[in-house]
Amino acid sequence: MSNRRVVVLFGGRSEIGVEVAARLAGGATVILAARRSDDLADQRERMLGENAAEVHTIEFDANDTAQHDELIRKIVAEFGRIDLAIIAFGILGDQARAEVDTQHALQIAHTDYLAHISVMTPLAAAMKTQGSGDLIVFSSVAGVRVRRANYVYGSTKAGLDGFASGLSDALHGTGVRLLLARPGFVIGNMTKELMESGVKPAPMSRTAPQVADAVVKALRAGKTEVWIPAALRPMFFIMRLLPRAIWRRMPR
Repeated sequence: MSNRRVVVLFGGRSEIGVEVAARLAGGATVILAARRSDDLADQRERMLGENAAEVHTIEFDANDTAQHDELIRKIVAEFGRIDLAIIAFGILGDQARAEVDTQHALQIAHTDYLAHISVMTPLAAAMKTQGSGDLIVFSSVAGVRVRRANYVYGSTKAGLDGFASGLSDALHGTGVRLLLARPGFVIGNMTKELMESGVKPAPMSRTAPQVADAVVKALRAGKTEVWIPAALRPMFFIMRLLPRAIWRRMPR
């Protein structure tokens, strides 16, 4: 236990999560939480290269919700507090498969929505107890108005966005702050298969480093929401007003 700031990345292999953590690693104790936690050498070296004081890895299975409370208690017991938690796990899933495969649809919903609640709830409670802390949660513009082309994934982000927005309001005045990030299409590992299948990046797409830059800037500015890029906010205000007959034909 030390007086260093403690940064925990839930989703230790997440491309965006690693980029965010790297930008905030200087002088901090960084904890990378992921499955196969003994196979995070590249991510660990990245944090040390960004002047993290020390880096630890811990086993974390997003879908094993029964162990999340204990995991967070274990981190607090060992390190004293969690100053910043970056929640950056999730799956895109296969929309076409999810429309006919109930179990796959449930898998997407479990990982991208229920597992997030399972992590965010004890994290918020732990931070309220210590009287301070920051949570970074990744929603998506896919959840602002769910589209036909990816409604399974989009519906999980709609639910997560609502939960995180409500939690942010509940945390107001406690010393704990939640930053809700709403990126658009991100060009990276998660969307690689989509693009290889012929799907073109959406307008105003961003890369993981660009998303991380915007998130860290918003965090340091004390914001509770950030759209990435910012131009998506007015665009989606208009999109909410589109007649459904037009909206259902919108591409991904």
